[in-house]
Amino acid sequence: MNKKWEICECNQELVKKVEKENNISELIATILVNREVTEKKDVEIFLNPTRNDFHDPYLMPDMKQAIDRIEIAIQKNEKMMIYGDYDVDGVTSITVLKKFLADRGMTNVGYYIPKRLDEGYGLNREAVKKIADEGYQLIVTVDCGITGMEEIKYAYELGMEVIVTDHHEPLDEIPKAIAVIDCKRKDSQYPFKGLAGVGVVFKLIQAISQRLGLEEKEHLKYLDIVCVGTISDIVPLVDENRVISKLGLKLMAQTRCLGLKSLLEVNVGKNNVINANTVSFGIAPRINACGRIGFEQEAVKLFMTENVVEAKSMTEKLNQYNKTRQEIEKNIFEEAKEMIEKNQMQNHHTIVIGKEGWHHGVIGIVASKIMEIYFKPTILIGFENGIGKGSGRSVAGFDLHEALHTLGGYLEKYGGHEMAVGVTLKEENFAEFASKLEERAKQAHTEQIVPIISIDKEIMAKELTIETAEKLLELEPYGTSNKVPIFLIKNLKIDSIRTLVEGKHLKLTLQDGTNLINAIGFNLGNYADEFLLGDKVDIVGTIEINVFNNSKNIQINMKDMRKSY
Repeated sequence: MNKKWEICECNQELVKKVEKENNISELIATILVNREVTEKKDVEIFLNPTRNDFHDPYLMPDMKQAIDRIEIAIQKNEKMMIYGDYDVDGVTSITVLKKFLADRGMTNVGYYIPKRLDEGYGLNREAVKKIADEGYQLIVTVDCGITGMEEIKYAYELGMEVIVTDHHEPLDEIPKAIAVIDCKRKDSQYPFKGLAGVGVVFKLIQAISQRLGLEEKEHLKYLDIVCVGTISDIVPLVDENRVISKLGLKLMAQTRCLGLKSLLEVNVGKNNVINANTVSFGIAPRINACGRIGFEQEAVKLFMTENVVEAKSMTEKLNQYNKTRQEIEKNIFEEAKEMIEKNQMQNHHTIVIGKEGWHHGVIGIVASKIMEIYFKPTILIGFENGIGKGSGRSVAGFDLHEALHTLGGYLEKYGGHEMAVGVTLKEENFAEFASKLEERAKQAHTEQIVPIISIDKEIMAKELTIETAEKLLELEPYGTSNKVPIFLIKNLKIDSIRTLVEGKHLKLTLQDGTNLINAIGFNLGNYADEFLLGDKVDIVGTIEINVFNNSKNIQINMKDMRKSY
């Protein structure tokens, strides 16, 4: 597939200024300028964030009202219910608040996670009624609640009070609760809008700590868990999220949370480097698997346990749930791919397919993979008793949520944003809906949209050193708004070329004069037919340190390759 290479156009005077002011390399200065981090103070916080770089929690809307009410709840040891979500952000939000309140002597704090497959996301009336029947006086929502107007009104009718903490976009109206803490509120004075749900909870416990005159360590000690939720929720890893994740990753290496420690030991190893990838690939999938296949409570129990044996046993459970999730995902993926090839949908503008029995909790991951392979707006739907529920993923340049808005008549429910959506529809409307979406994409000329690789800088092969790679570690943790830097290296000669894993991946040795450079291209195995030994090529990719037999070598993780001209 053709990919468009775009090199960031950098103001060289600004690069020199950032380099000189901060005594950093030209390479690091270039990347910071590309990330629009140019002021001396911002560069310092970006490279070396400290506990002094957190914003004042009382700048959050309604924070004082929330703390006033929670202080009373702590004094009276009231029955409080934390109402969360089934993903990593929700699970870590519940964990942090429950652990913090337990340390304040609150013994009557429960938590509720809706069942993804039955109740869906957010507050629902049946859950609110159940919570009231169990005698709870106060509900604190975490990672949800900002759109729960009716459910919150119902909670008040049943004699309960509600505090909302959320990070999602509010509607025009906000719920009538004691406090609605969300930095995305239109009236918010908070200087950063990008916190995850667990980040908002962190600000809540920071504010309680200040009110109660606690030592700073009382809220900072949860940064390892706050960091897990922040990195997993794919929020921008800049500003306060960068402070959370950079400090949290350091704390994670010596975590006292037995559940997190067990997850790390079993899935990452005791001596491995802990970074954002550790969370994204080693921790997050296992926590998410619980919610995806119907065991929402298990991840919270793992994080809450104080028993080493129980932590190990529950880690094994989570690993098993993840294996089950992977098997379900693999089966759906293979069936979906077969349907696409059989119906030649790779030639369509969209891919909209559905099948009886496809698992709703896993379908979104498969939709993402299908979209990446074919680079087309993709919706996958699982049918059950005549009703289809599914997930969609789009390509940059085609607003899938807006397209659904115009086709709402075919849908029972839909939600999401430009790049990712969830849908519910009757099976009888499926074919017509798929046809109309295809029409919309055709009118939008989605066939002209190609993947863009954004390149930070062109570098010379001689710059590919261990020293360069280690310098780049200063820019970690990587994530949204701080992607792993991608470089262009031109005019390299192919010294060896082969494929791995049944032709799926590409392994190269590249030559520049007398230097040999190793490169790996995941999912680029098809390039083996297009290039020959001795070809001169330009490659784009990230620089990695590969450790083998205690020896460090540079490796390029290739994103694309072209013949040199």
